[in-house]
Amino acid sequence: MEKVAIDLHIHSILSPCGEEEMTPNNIVNMALIKELDFIAVTDHNSAKNLPAIIAVAKKLAKETESGLCILPGIEVTTKEEAHILAYLPTLEAAMALDAIIYRHLPDINNEKELFGPQIIMDENDQVIGEVDKLLISATDIGVDQLWQIVTDLGGVLVPAHIDRKSYSIIASLGFIPPELDIKTCEVSKKESFEQVLKDFRFFKTYQFIHGSDAHQLEDIAEREYFLNLPDMRRQTLIDYLG
Repeated sequence: MEKVAIDLHIHSILSPCGEEEMTPNNIVNMALIKELDFIAVTDHNSAKNLPAIIAVAKKLAKETESGLCILPGIEVTTKEEAHILAYLPTLEAAMALDAIIYRHLPDINNEKELFGPQIIMDENDQVIGEVDKLLISATDIGVDQLWQIVTDLGGVLVPAHIDRKSYSIIASLGFIPPELDIKTCEVSKKESFEQVLKDFRFFKTYQFIHGSDAHQLEDIAEREYFLNLPDMRRQTLIDYLG
């Protein structure tokens, strides 16, 4: 078994709350500096910067012989206003989910001066577009529907920051529907797993991960959150989480 350093909750400049410094190259290079093994860039309701991020990681892997792996992901806001991390086995699956989510976002345009820009970049950190719809809106996809969509794409769901009093599945629903067959939950970086188990006893059947929820480079996790995995394949991590 390998001890794998992870940060599976990072936002790029595509998320309106992401800082301008959160470009594909900056994110990947910071992950390498911090000696992480697996990262997931999980922008709000979109995967449109994942092609660039994965391309950068592949390029640097050849140049530096790094072992950094990118797990494709999206932080989806369900109609219940729960933030759910969706992890996919391939970029193609993530882009398929991206297309579905975009159709289910309300027709509310992003006000850049108020919320910040939603920038799409290429692998050279050049701006190639922006997303018009406000990505921090709630979709009209329910948690149960999202689970089916992501499962059909070969992915898994991990409820985000379950300890928070807003935008978590617990704040929205009060529980995790057992029929969703969810195995892993994310806990905010400042909260301990022990405290979550103390506050919510029904979580004793779940396993937990920490994520940085980084919106700026310095907040990307150090080599501090670990999983024991038999190898460094995306599918192995998907299987662990789900």
